[in-house]
Amino acid sequence: MERILSVDEKIRRAEEIYNRRRQDSQYQVQARVSVGKSGNDYRLFKKMVIQIIVCLIIYFVFYTIKNSDYIFSEEFINQTEQVLSYDLNIQEQYNNIMGLMNKPQEHQNITQNQQNQIQEENAITNETINTNIENNTEEVSTHQENTIIDTLSVTDNALPEESSSLSQTLTDADIIKQNYSLIKPLNGVITSRFGPRNPTTETVPKYHTGIDIAANTGTVIISAMEGKVVLVSSQGDYGNHIKIQKDDIITLYAHCSKIYVSEGQEIKQGQEIAEVGATGNVTGPHLHFEVRKGENLVNPDDLLEF
Repeated sequence: MERILSVDEKIRRAEEIYNRRRQDSQYQVQARVSVGKSGNDYRLFKKMVIQIIVCLIIYFVFYTIKNSDYIFSEEFINQTEQVLSYDLNIQEQYNNIMGLMNKPQEHQNITQNQQNQIQEENAITNETINTNIENNTEEVSTHQENTIIDTLSVTDNALPEESSSLSQTLTDADIIKQNYSLIKPLNGVITSRFGPRNPTTETVPKYHTGIDIAANTGTVIISAMEGKVVLVSSQGDYGNHIKIQKDDIITLYAHCSKIYVSEGQEIKQGQEIAEVGATGNVTGPHLHFEVRKGENLVNPDDLLEF
């Protein structure tokens, strides 16, 4: 039968239990503390031993390198000695690293300054070039004006080469008038004379090799001089045309609507040979009459009065 405990006994037992549990708790804490201290001490000791061993190995390696001439070259040994004797300056290394980090910005600033300088130099260069161009343009304009004045001062507005050609034309015209007789091949309106001209259409040549006599289509054309028909053709800008030759004198009749004669035929002066037309490169019906002495053109106005 269970004994009933008094109040004092219950209090006493409770105090015993409390004291026993308290003692057990303190023992566990002390055990943990002692174990923790011994573990930390062991790890620190182990780490220190490892560091000492690594240092000894490194020192041994460098010592071996330094004193082993037969294994490593002299240059390698010198570099090793420099490493062993190097005094590391942390502040200096920090400054160097910061300097390297700041170099890109400095380089960018320098590059920007160089670009600005190049732009200024280019601007000055362009201004100089423009000034030279303006000066050269003025000189060229002055030269052109002088050239125009010199050109206008030449007789009959002709250049020296043209003057020589005109002299030859006049000489040939005098020879023809002295040795041959010519008559007008057609009566009509003169629309274009021999020499330079200002045509109204691009297809018309600027230098006229004969004289144009306008007349109605079908008007009869006569031979200006006697001779032999050396060409009857419808090819080219002349359209239907005829060439009649006596000695080295050739008369040409172009843009005809009809042709009465044939190649090889002998022609008398004043004989009907064709009719006025508008064939070939023309702007209206007319006769293109042309005179040549050999390969030289002759102005028909120097031979006949039109």
